[in-house]
Amino acid sequence: MSESVLSVYDLSVDFMLPGEGFFSKARRLRAVDAVSLELKHGETLGVVGESGCGKSTLARAILGLVPASAGVVTFMGHSLSDSDLKTLRRRRRELQLIFQDPLASLNPRMSVGRLVAEPLQVHFPDMLRKDREARVLNAMQQVGLTRDLVNRYPHEFSGGQCQRIGIARALVLQPKVIICDEPVSALDVSVRAQIINLLTGLRDELGLSLIFIAHDLGVVRHISDRVMVMYLGRVVECAPAEALFESPGHPYTQALIAAVPVADPKTQRERLPEAMAGEVPSPLSPPSGCAFRTRCPWAIEKCAATAPALRPFANGEVACHRLEEIHGSQPAG
Repeated sequence: MSESVLSVYDLSVDFMLPGEGFFSKARRLRAVDAVSLELKHGETLGVVGESGCGKSTLARAILGLVPASAGVVTFMGHSLSDSDLKTLRRRRRELQLIFQDPLASLNPRMSVGRLVAEPLQVHFPDMLRKDREARVLNAMQQVGLTRDLVNRYPHEFSGGQCQRIGIARALVLQPKVIICDEPVSALDVSVRAQIINLLTGLRDELGLSLIFIAHDLGVVRHISDRVMVMYLGRVVECAPAEALFESPGHPYTQALIAAVPVADPKTQRERLPEAMAGEVPSPLSPPSGCAFRTRCPWAIEKCAATAPALRPFANGEVACHRLEEIHGSQPAG
């Protein structure tokens, strides 16, 4: 593949929350903890993990919608982390976001034509009206919406059609990277497949690079070239999609895959013991060392003492102290 379009190095995001008592100190919640990633031209990077693991916060921090506490974001060789507001706004034309709830992300008082045209009015206020209208109609056509829908309003559309409008809003600026923040989780299964196929087709046709955030591992496997697994704000595994699903390295990845429902009841019963137990710890007081150790059958004293760094495994990287043991024996009782 070609060189990276987007690079993220050691990105962290902290939120300060009020103390529990009147005179208590503010508490720090680390939502994203030293995450690094590379996104190449025409590639789709899937990002998975349980709710609260920092996926959406990571997306917003990359775009500068929430401030990063540390780290560097580089787009097309230019740092976004230390850019002034004017430069950052110019770069944002090429970095777009598709939201999870298609209807809630659209202004109900604006027609489809105005909704799709709004990004052009913000970023290209001097663009001629006829040129703007042509770009709007082209974007609508790319997502399967006909020109006779221009004057209709969001409440007149289904969830899948509203998501197409959201995709058209992102496409109208002709971006190089689109971050999809769980874009199909609110849709029916059949509509979900249509949106995934649409995004895949647009990626191939336009040479887009995608960061695809989702809970559904089947969807992630279908659309992604590589998959990054997050747990409590940290990356625990990153590998090519097929390699990760065929031979997951981290115990958390193994548990996520084991928890995916299958049609055969017998197979499902056999897989259930492999799925993880317990709840995700609070990010306000995460476990010491490896964040996953409180739910991991392989955890030992070393796991509580130090956090494992990502290291090579097969075609990817895994953060686990006992990686070799896991793939050569059974967990210690």
